[in-house]
Amino acid sequence: MGAVVTLYRPVGPKELELIRDSGFTRFPPRLPEQPIFYPVVQEEYARKIARDWNVKESGSGYVTRFSVRAEHLSKYAEQVAGGQQHTEYWIPGASEGTD
Repeated sequence: MGAVVTLYRPVGPKELELIRDSGFTRFPPRLPEQPIFYPVVQEEYARKIARDWNVKESGSGYVTRFSVRAEHLSKYAEQVAGGQQHTEYWIPGASEGTD
């Protein structure tokens, strides 16, 4: 399979349910107003987003952890989002879900 990179995705309860419905094999399609998929690099940053955004928005927040082939991820640049310990990837969302 080659090298893999572990990434994190903070989600609320609705998104977690959609992930669960897929058998934990994919993320749901992006909403039209949110066309970019933002997986984050640091687990602590994902926890902060879940705590500060998802809990505030929906009453609970979760952090998913998943692996991506490094070869696939190399198509995208790591983006700094407010500080060196807050990095993420900006991946255009697929209409059928993000692989």
